[in-house]
Amino acid sequence: MRVIAAVLCLATGLVGGLARAGELKILTAGAFKPVVLALAEDFERQSGHKLLIDNDTAGALSRRIGAGEAFDLAIVTPGVIRDLVDKGRIAAGTPVDLARTSIGVAVKEGAAKPAIATVADFQAALLAAGKVAYIDPAAGGSSGIYFARLIETMGIAEAVKAKAVLVPGGLVAEKLVTGEADLAVHQISEILAVKGVTLVGPLPAEIQNVTTYSGGIGAKAAEPEIAKAFLAFLVGEPGRRVLAARGMEPPFR
Repeated sequence: MRVIAAVLCLATGLVGGLARAGELKILTAGAFKPVVLALAEDFERQSGHKLLIDNDTAGALSRRIGAGEAFDLAIVTPGVIRDLVDKGRIAAGTPVDLARTSIGVAVKEGAAKPAIATVADFQAALLAAGKVAYIDPAAGGSSGIYFARLIETMGIAEAVKAKAVLVPGGLVAEKLVTGEADLAVHQISEILAVKGVTLVGPLPAEIQNVTTYSGGIGAKAAEPEIAKAFLAFLVGEPGRRVLAARGMEPPFR
């Protein structure tokens, strides 16, 4: 997966150097959508190409791609990427690790921030909340799957499920703005994409879960060279600036 240098070499000059304008179909999982959207306008302006961006959970994208959906570039979790390479849906040698993001807790802007510094604090905050929003684990979102396992491990699954606001995909923290939930647990990068909410902080280190997002070019991509160019854009300076602003980190520290 660590082929960033190779991607940069292959894509040198591609952002502004492809003579024919094309359309790049990108399938991106959950937390990485805000990054792609934040870079789309600059890439389109500099390259002359158009990005067609489609967002879904990692699990749903795995099923869609496995079923034969056409795409040029997929941005999902490394496990899904490896599976799709094995199935011949993503071209071997193209995957690149792009970023890491952690899970955080949010409340509506202006609401009191619960203590979440320790595992005991976090558990108490979950139990005290009226409604808790998180990704429906059945939808295949990585943060929802992890959170469902976490509350089982903590022994509070039934109590939390009784007041759960399950979100099939998208921006969980929006449920705070609408008043449907009092507490949201989701990827920090997606929390920061919602106006009107406050990030309380990350989960305690002992129970934190870091998700890596990787990009891979479709084995039957219609625009593989444009996909290489956009991968280079993501791992270059434009991408690093956006990652920092969106609460994400480079993939390797």
